[in-house]
Amino acid sequence: MGIHLLKYIPLIFVAFYGIRAQKTERRMDIDINKRPEPGPTPEIFMQEPKVFVLKNGLTVLVVENNKLPKVNISLKIDRPPVLEGEKVGIGEIMADQFTNSTENFSKDDFNKKIDFYGARLGFSSTGAGAYSLSRYFPEVLKLFSEAVVYPKFSAKEIENSKNRAIENLKSEEKNAQAISRRVYSAITYGKNTARGEFPTKETIEKIQLCDVQAYYDQYYRPNNAYLAIVGDVDFEEIQPLIEKSFSSWKKSKTHFPALKPVQNLPQTEIYIVDLPNVVQSVIRVGNITSLTKNKKEYFPAVIGNTILGGGADARLFMNLREKNALTYGAYSSLNTNKYTPRFTANTSVRNEVTDKAVTEIIKELEALSSLNSDEVKKAKENFKGNFVRSLEKAENIANYAISVKIENLPKEFYKNYLKSVDEVTPERITQVIKNVILPDQSRILIVGRASEIADNIKKLGYPVKYYDSHATPVPELKQTKTDSTATVETVVDHYFNAIGGKEKARKITSITALASARVKTMEISLKYVAAKGAKRFINISMQGNTLQKIVFNGKEGYMEIQGQKTPIVEKVKEEYLRTLDVFPELGFTKNSAQLLGTEKYNNEECYVIKEGNTTFFYSKKTGLKTGQIINTGTEPIPIRFMEYKEFSGIKFPYTIVQKLGGVEMNFKINSYQLNKATEKDFR
Repeated sequence: MGIHLLKYIPLIFVAFYGIRAQKTERRMDIDINKRPEPGPTPEIFMQEPKVFVLKNGLTVLVVENNKLPKVNISLKIDRPPVLEGEKVGIGEIMADQFTNSTENFSKDDFNKKIDFYGARLGFSSTGAGAYSLSRYFPEVLKLFSEAVVYPKFSAKEIENSKNRAIENLKSEEKNAQAISRRVYSAITYGKNTARGEFPTKETIEKIQLCDVQAYYDQYYRPNNAYLAIVGDVDFEEIQPLIEKSFSSWKKSKTHFPALKPVQNLPQTEIYIVDLPNVVQSVIRVGNITSLTKNKKEYFPAVIGNTILGGGADARLFMNLREKNALTYGAYSSLNTNKYTPRFTANTSVRNEVTDKAVTEIIKELEALSSLNSDEVKKAKENFKGNFVRSLEKAENIANYAISVKIENLPKEFYKNYLKSVDEVTPERITQVIKNVILPDQSRILIVGRASEIADNIKKLGYPVKYYDSHATPVPELKQTKTDSTATVETVVDHYFNAIGGKEKARKITSITALASARVKTMEISLKYVAAKGAKRFINISMQGNTLQKIVFNGKEGYMEIQGQKTPIVEKVKEEYLRTLDVFPELGFTKNSAQLLGTEKYNNEECYVIKEGNTTFFYSKKTGLKTGQIINTGTEPIPIRFMEYKEFSGIKFPYTIVQKLGGVEMNFKINSYQLNKATEKDFR
């Protein structure tokens, strides 16, 4: 099957989900290229919450705001991370049970009532939230408290939750972002600690009903919990409702052990996790901090981070994307949670530029010691604007009210928020940031294809260590060289022998394939025709409507998106013309194909052949093509071929998997036709 089958499918998402430009009238005397000058810092009025504490220790905060007829409920349980050990994942399994059933409502009755009132409820292992129209608030509060105070756990529902959790873990097995998150925490805090452990299939399977009940009894308790009610309510009316709903929630005497201490490294180290199927490296650079919101260094530090990686006009973004074209985006964050404060910078880049991206990130971290007043001013205005916009959401106001209590903040912290930002100076930022962002003591984690990145990474001069996707140290991964008898020709011959023979393949003048894939609830249909002479036809449709069409007759062609035609550009023509045969392998010896060695791809040990902008993988065991990676010049496109079946004497893949925009699309071939294409197919 030709190498271009799925190459241009990413355009579907632009065509189907793209935002159409709207014509608007504007004054001609406005300079649209000039950034508007910010106005004076506004005064923020944040109503003081009314606070009372129930006998069981639950602290309740009420903020009356009758501008809109709605109410937001936020519950936060203030506890440190706890070690779940051999049953990691139990907290989230417990949280998944709260909307199943209670002592007074069945699962169906509970959820029907939630739907009837148009409410929203959500739960986690350390809290919960709800939204309601004010007219239904008493009823929704009752349902909310029922779920929190009187949950009824069942073995059947827990088993269902475990199955869903295991399926989610399976979907993340090859997800570089998910692997990066868990391995980074494990390396930073320790794999077998409360802050570094993560669930696996084995730990989820061990969780039983009694474990969930015990976890709830120990950790989901009112004496370290805060309940915030914000919205169209009357304090005098709802106080007795809250007391009635939550007073029977029982205290716990659970003792929380101290978290295992963690320190920054004496010098920067790099950790590589090999993920052979990926075409991009996920990079995380960071260090532990002691920065929390109640410290005077907070505002200078967060403004410094805004300058570094707070958005599309920050230094990391401007360097890695705009200047060097290494990525679509690069960002940084400061987590000021009192239990896990840390700094992190992150990005995803093509494998071949991973070392340069690491170098540029470190360069920007070091350069933060030098600031100019204009960028500080702009960062402060952006930061203030984001805060002001956040006040539009009741859930944020609720979280701010809780934050004052949990994080031991001054009473006027949020009222004086904008004033505190205004007081930040460039000198103060540079003074503070050197103790918060530590380029010389960073942990740098790279999840990528080790065979492509490791050699250049080692040249950066940092100690390099290797881990697997579950944060277990492994030996340095070395690319296996081919044996002395292996050549491009022998690999290609093995491939053709596996699919039915080179002579049979030569007799095929065209291949027509019909395929389909599902993206959430939508079914995408694909018709693909390839013929000798580099002729191609690709039609992608949804519910009978063409989203995208590509036609190339061997000399000229066009691309059509939603009825709009544009000629195929020269670069695409050149790429099509590299593959004059239906099977690209028939032209390998004539072109510049190169055997690179062997490595794992699609869970098989494969020979690796590079031809033009495409890297092909062929199973050493079966000879079949397991996949290919097309380098388009922007985001490389990985494709996997599976489920080979014989059709008319030749084996073809009947499942083709491609990841697009973070979504893995699983194309199932519905039918093949051979030697049926005519000139009409390429008009």
